[in-house]
Amino acid sequence: MTSESAAAADDTMWAGLLHAGVHGTFMKLPFVPPEAEALRRVGASVAVLGFPWDSSCISRSGANYGPKAIREASDQFLLYNASSGIDLAAHYTLVDCGDVAVLPANGQITMDRAEAMFAEILQAGALPVMLGGDHAITIAGVRAHRKAFDNPGLVLIDTHFDTAADMGGDPLNHCCPIARAVDAGFDPKKIAIIGPGGWLNPKSELEYIRDHGMTLFMIEDVIELGPHAVAREAAAVAANGTDNIYLTVDIDCLDAAYAPGTGVPTPGGLTSRELFIIIQEVGRHGLGAFDIAEVSPAWDNDAITSRVACRAILEALAANVRGLPG
Repeated sequence: MTSESAAAADDTMWAGLLHAGVHGTFMKLPFVPPEAEALRRVGASVAVLGFPWDSSCISRSGANYGPKAIREASDQFLLYNASSGIDLAAHYTLVDCGDVAVLPANGQITMDRAEAMFAEILQAGALPVMLGGDHAITIAGVRAHRKAFDNPGLVLIDTHFDTAADMGGDPLNHCCPIARAVDAGFDPKKIAIIGPGGWLNPKSELEYIRDHGMTLFMIEDVIELGPHAVAREAAAVAANGTDNIYLTVDIDCLDAAYAPGTGVPTPGGLTSRELFIIIQEVGRHGLGAFDIAEVSPAWDNDAITSRVACRAILEALAANVRGLPG
């Protein structure tokens, strides 16, 4: 980490466990610090990074505990899929890099730290899998990703547009990640958004999408065309001549029946099966990074939402395997 603001927290002063922290790893993977040299030494090809950030949430809070809840729920899953025969352990060397040392209420320092960690994973040649946290986490991810790749595409699956210029003057808000991706250098014509609901988004954000030439599929499009068709069209946009796809999922894209544990439970959202189909179709076009945001375990019932998030991660990695050469 090069800047003073991105310096590592003093572990003797505050380890972060009081805020959220890592008491276990995703899928019981080995822990490796988010340092390029350490990741290269173990040959890591997938690195999980928790980002327990919630300070920009304008709705129900609690997403800072998302990474911990997702890791805990992952105990019930395997890296092997009996339906497809894909064993993720045979295709990847997976590790868990722990959590970003967030500084509550200071978005700039926290984003700098997260971006630096994400960049270390990319420098090691590994695929970052980031666990949120509110959707502001994606800001750090896209900034690091765009610096590593000249021409990435992006697919957002969400019930919201997330194209706000700022929220009350704050440009690092969870309403702003797609606008910040454009600011970072993502070509808006290589960005596709899937699943927003009409009653949940402001006119100014829709105008931003149209003015910048993004591809938008509302929830009604998914219902009418089907998840396979929509995902294929979205992937064709994001993969058209690009280096890879940054896939970001806000768990509130799902109907509240499938994801009650989130800041904005969505009436009439996607089903979990539709989400998995979309991830499967997009992922096979080659992922450069994946993140999943807005899991809020305090609002969850029996870890329903955390389990959906776990499967979404596994589906993304399996889909990427199908797109790997050989």
